[in-house]
Amino acid sequence: MPVLDLPPWPYPRWIAHRGAGRLAPENTLAAFRLGAAHGYRMFECDAKLSADGVVFLLHDDGLARTSNGSGIAGEQDWDALSQLDAGAWHSRAYAGEPLASLGAVAAYCQANRLMLNIEIKPTPGHEGQTGREVALAAARLWSRADGNAAGTTPPLLTSFQPEALASAREAAPELPRGLLFDALWTGWLETALTLGCVAVVCEHGLWDLSSMTQAQNAGFRTLAYTVNDEWAAQRLIALGVDSLITDRVDLFPPSA
Repeated sequence: MPVLDLPPWPYPRWIAHRGAGRLAPENTLAAFRLGAAHGYRMFECDAKLSADGVVFLLHDDGLARTSNGSGIAGEQDWDALSQLDAGAWHSRAYAGEPLASLGAVAAYCQANRLMLNIEIKPTPGHEGQTGREVALAAARLWSRADGNAAGTTPPLLTSFQPEALASAREAAPELPRGLLFDALWTGWLETALTLGCVAVVCEHGLWDLSSMTQAQNAGFRTLAYTVNDEWAAQRLIALGVDSLITDRVDLFPPSA
């Protein structure tokens, strides 16, 4: 297997999952603000397409769990989606919090010198289109930033869907990519190499000495999700993981 010649890793060790984990409504600007208040400099979020092509943040295909909406989010226009309440489900303190567009998140991150890991989360059947449009939007939004501060560091694009990453690579090859895994299926590293990824991102229990060694020997940076216990963090750091994604922004100092 060829060894990749990769540039230095520009991202911090600790990444806040969906903004601030479970402490605020996930994938909203309120969550980003809370994660930043805990000192986090990088955030993971989920991005998908509205029916009229706007890139916005949402994890699920459906709206019911994290908003007062219903139905499939990707089948609705952004005008309707932007009027939903994406905060009241979490707690009364966040009632009225809207869904966030990628444009709004980019503006916040760049103004505050923060970094982003955008997980491409396609509505089923729209993998290629979503990968392309998320990558194009990210390339456009971050090209507006000036200087070399953290907020201008290009976002890391990740996905469980190889088709989405392939389309992202074609649309914006300059943006770094990572393949996500919830199981290490046959050909996992070869697929990441074929997609031109710089990183592999695994459910934290998948990382052991063997898988870590294979990934590092192939030249990949390694990330783990979702790391919410101190014993798990210590184990992964000892293995040599590059970055850890956590809900527990209240437990793990981001500079650790």
